[in-house]
Amino acid sequence: MPASLHALVVDDEQPVLDELVWLLQRDDRIASVRGTHSGTDALRLLEQGGIDLVFLDVAMPGLSGLDIARLLGHFRAAPQIVFVTAHEAHAVEAFEMNAVDYLLKPIREERLRESVRRASAGADADRGTSAGDEQIAVELGGVTRFVSRASVAHAEAQGDYVRLHVADGASHLVRTPLGTLADEWADAGFVRIHRSIVVNLAHVREVRVQAGRCSVVVPSGTELVELQVARRHTRALRDLIHERAL
Repeated sequence: MPASLHALVVDDEQPVLDELVWLLQRDDRIASVRGTHSGTDALRLLEQGGIDLVFLDVAMPGLSGLDIARLLGHFRAAPQIVFVTAHEAHAVEAFEMNAVDYLLKPIREERLRESVRRASAGADADRGTSAGDEQIAVELGGVTRFVSRASVAHAEAQGDYVRLHVADGASHLVRTPLGTLADEWADAGFVRIHRSIVVNLAHVREVRVQAGRCSVVVPSGTELVELQVARRHTRALRDLIHERAL
């Protein structure tokens, strides 16, 4: 079930603020939305808690969106951040703050819904894993974006790269050896099932055994993907799944 997010929009341009609030109210994944044109007022609302997602205008008088994001970094339970701006100049800095997205004005409803989808997926993944999550930097069209590790269903070796297959059906190439990724992500519930495949146990829907061969089923958008488990990894995989079920 999609996450129900409580959102806050912060933008000093009243027409943009009003439009974003109106568009977010049309999204059934948004439980509530508030708006303010003041960075100081936004910080007060954020300190009260109860906000899951904040849309921050990058350039504002007084406290800018980047200033607010830096302060949120000190919160025990900070909301997810989407930056909103008319310029691309701050994109890299924004994503270094683990923003889930970076929207360019004028805002298109379809593009805004994609931001909400990413935030919703991140919220659902956070509830589905006990391991600390992290954001993985990926590049798309010259823009660096971040993908929640918890949202990755499985990873597949492709030469010198690894393709991350996200549960929503998207995929991203990152330049890292699969062995390194498997070692670094083991504590987060990722396990090697084949010399070229690592799977996130949190996303395993089924374990199938037929004619002595084992496979696992993971989501990929609206479809399910069946991945073969190498014989040498079968016992370890089944033991791990059994341990998690206890």
